[in-house]
Amino acid sequence: MQETTLPNDAKAGPTKPEVRAVLARKLALSSGDHFVEVGSCTGAVTIEAARHAGRVTALERKAERLETTRANLAANEYDADVRLVNAEAPERLPDDGDVVFLGGSRNYERVLDDAVAADYDRIVMNVSRLEVAGEAARAFRDRDLLDEALCFQMATGYDLAGATSFDADNPVYMLVGEPGSGDESGDIE
Repeated sequence: MQETTLPNDAKAGPTKPEVRAVLARKLALSSGDHFVEVGSCTGAVTIEAARHAGRVTALERKAERLETTRANLAANEYDADVRLVNAEAPERLPDDGDVVFLGGSRNYERVLDDAVAADYDRIVMNVSRLEVAGEAARAFRDRDLLDEALCFQMATGYDLAGATSFDADNPVYMLVGEPGSGDESGDIE
């Protein structure tokens, strides 16, 4: 897997590499896909997607974060046609997208509605706050989208007095959906 370089900081932190690895698997991007990211922040997910999808549209509501995405894109290699858009989703959400990733939780219900209406094939959302994760899971279920829910708890080792100790990161919840694939019984496999 090609290393992603993020020399520019957005003061919000990128999606961790380990989470991006699982995210890449769940997004299942191909060269024919138009990938849309809502909340590009550092551009970490945008960069990874641009290595697999044919087209990428990254929406970011904060202009300074969009510039961080642009600068980090310039520090990496990718083949996709990438378009950066300064907008708060669902405004300017492309109606020809195949896969959408929500990296933030603002307006996520409206984004879900627009993505379903535009016939997106796959929808993935990362959430870091427990209360929002529960609400988002319900929103996915209400739209018959919830295919899978995951929770990641990462810990990174460091040297402590000649032995290894760990610093734990906050958990990340990932919701994965495909329109019409939600489990109507409410159970997740």
